[in-house]
Amino acid sequence: MQNNIPNRLFARNRANLAAQLPPKSIAIFTANEPMPRNGDEFYPFRQQSDFFYLTGIDAENAYLLIAPSYPDESLREVLFIEPYDEVKATWQGEMLDAKQASELSGVKTVKGSDAFYSVLNDIAFSGYGDTIFLNSYEYPKYECAVETIQQRFVKKIQALYPMHQYGRTAPILNALRMLKSPDEIDITQQACDITSKAFRRCLATVKPGMYEYEVQAEIEYIFKQNNATGHAYAPIIAGGKNACCLHYSKNQSILRNGDLLLFDIGCEYQNYSSDLSRTIPVNGKFTERQKQCYNAVLRVMKQLKALYRPGHCINEINETTHRLMEKEMIQLGLFTEEEVKHQDPNKPLERKYLMHGMSHHIGLDVHDSIDKFKPFEPGMILTCEPGIYIREEGIGIRIENDLLITEGEPINLFEGLPMEIEEIEAAMQR
Repeated sequence: MQNNIPNRLFARNRANLAAQLPPKSIAIFTANEPMPRNGDEFYPFRQQSDFFYLTGIDAENAYLLIAPSYPDESLREVLFIEPYDEVKATWQGEMLDAKQASELSGVKTVKGSDAFYSVLNDIAFSGYGDTIFLNSYEYPKYECAVETIQQRFVKKIQALYPMHQYGRTAPILNALRMLKSPDEIDITQQACDITSKAFRRCLATVKPGMYEYEVQAEIEYIFKQNNATGHAYAPIIAGGKNACCLHYSKNQSILRNGDLLLFDIGCEYQNYSSDLSRTIPVNGKFTERQKQCYNAVLRVMKQLKALYRPGHCINEINETTHRLMEKEMIQLGLFTEEEVKHQDPNKPLERKYLMHGMSHHIGLDVHDSIDKFKPFEPGMILTCEPGIYIREEGIGIRIENDLLITEGEPINLFEGLPMEIEEIEAAMQR
């Protein structure tokens, strides 16, 4: 799929990366590959996020080479794309040509991917490519048994050039991707707007007797109708006790009268993510106990917003949330102040009812970064998502917005979307 993102975004991203590379170094990247599904089928293609961040290219069999010190200016940035294959084009659709790839990426020099290793070889042994920077996904809480094309690429390059020095692009790109450009902010706002439309449709359609998958279908209809590429992550449509499973995604249960329904949804638009959580009553009216629990989370969320300013950090938000939620939980009768005084410090009582982090960066990945200690700066977009999960009562509540850090007050990218109990009930009654 071709995007309509100005190529100035990708040119800027490459320039920012190049500026942080040491002299006589090169950085090389490979595109994603199709992922097998079953039989002779593949999952829909999704580009590797760093490759898209630097090129805007949504195609396989592609490479990017950045060599800021190389004397030949035409080879300081080179994009390699798959050579035209008439058979492939007939069966799978038109392929990118060099002109299109250059217009999308802003890279002036575009060659066939079959020329990648010969060009790399020339630069690597020229005296201007002594250090090779390689890319791999680095996320502290992620493990995957499947070896990616990026990991295989790293092994191949290191085998071809065993005497070279090596560096990692991930720390550089992770830091760069935290700060969003005006173009990225605009795209993310559009993703949030589409997700808002989907949630509003659910407010108008949810009722007892529906199945969670029917609600998911309503969401996907709005996503597709508004040209989103799909979900930014597996959607959570969790009724009743299902909401107490943090990553519940079966979405197969019936919605029962009197239960709450927790949404954790977000569309992906132009490869950028949105991330929204809301909790509503299936029958359109909160019970008194549900109101107590919901307002406890909402009060904390409103207090947290003041921390989404330059100089604060995710770790501070997490610590503040747990402290505030502990007080709310005492008021809800989940435990007493006396019990807190005698609790095991390694197993705080409040962690039974709130066990996740309260914020993360979003962008090309829904979890763009999890640097808990990086001070906020204008241009960052982060989630704010406190919650409470009372298994014995079948109550799971999470409320989440995406906030843009500015010099002053943060901007809520879901501004105007119902969040107060009265707003939710009124929207559902209509």
